[in-house]
Amino acid sequence: MKKLVNDPKNVVDEAVAGFGAAHADLVSVHQNPNYIVRKDAPVTGKVGLVSGGGSGHEPMHGGFVGFGMLDAAVPGAVFTSPTPDPILAATKAVDGGAGVLHIVKNYTGDVLNFETAADLAAADGIEVRSVIVNDDVAVKDSLYTAGRRGVAGTVLVEKIAGAAADRGDNLDAVATVAEKVIAQVRSMGVALTPCVVPHAGEPSFTLAEDEIEIGIGIHGEPGRERIKLGPADAIVDRLLGPILEDIPFVSGDKVLLMVNGMGGTPQVELYIVFRRAAEVLAARGIEVARTLVGNFTTSLEMQGMSITVLKLDQELTTLWDAPVQTAALRWGR
Repeated sequence: MKKLVNDPKNVVDEAVAGFGAAHADLVSVHQNPNYIVRKDAPVTGKVGLVSGGGSGHEPMHGGFVGFGMLDAAVPGAVFTSPTPDPILAATKAVDGGAGVLHIVKNYTGDVLNFETAADLAAADGIEVRSVIVNDDVAVKDSLYTAGRRGVAGTVLVEKIAGAAADRGDNLDAVATVAEKVIAQVRSMGVALTPCVVPHAGEPSFTLAEDEIEIGIGIHGEPGRERIKLGPADAIVDRLLGPILEDIPFVSGDKVLLMVNGMGGTPQVELYIVFRRAAEVLAARGIEVARTLVGNFTTSLEMQGMSITVLKLDQELTTLWDAPVQTAALRWGR
């Protein structure tokens, strides 16, 4: 498999260094251990937000470090949870005296390592709260999780909680807003092709030329079923059904609709998907009040996409609209 890498063992180190050089106006990077912080961290009197996880999902999480979103991101090795040491270092680096919120995707390694780091931070006098994102409706348990996986809905949690922190909410209030988003966001994805982890050099799973995987995980974990490739509209309908039934979403709801590329899908195809998803929601009397289309939570070069729907209210809409300035998401500033 062709990849633009040097030594596969140095992929994350070199990528973090490159990210820091490319976005030096927004972030500072620390290496050995690796973590990324917003340029003005720590912000005195502001709740700090820290997230992280295995690399290979860019721009998540480093691309969302900056004003109005995360204060720090901790990248592990590709598809591998970061260890407690860099999580603790990042937590200390963004502690402005108002406490720190850990936003954790529901993967066993992430949960355990962030929990350990939070305990160590508490021993150093830093108040830490944690929220666990579990928006994937595809499967209840997987190779990496107990319970549902955390996927693209994490981006929405980070944005909305980040806006709450930057407007001056205290730690309890920021955690409450984050939990509110988690309770009201649902996602599901599909893979057309596998991804290739750099150190492995071969596909992480196999699909026949005419097969797709419904409900794929962002590490290539198995989904609900493998089916024959069909028209885009039929695939969208298959993903949206379980999403909309889960809370459930009902006529009269206002939602944020996100179509997320998995790394190898052209933008033109994502807009075909968005068009159909918006049609389905409109037919059910659900208003698409906010939108997001692009590559935000990827799986290396996997071809595929995920759909995320967040039920909005006035508070969440206001926080979503609030200014943000990060490498991957910016408006209003």
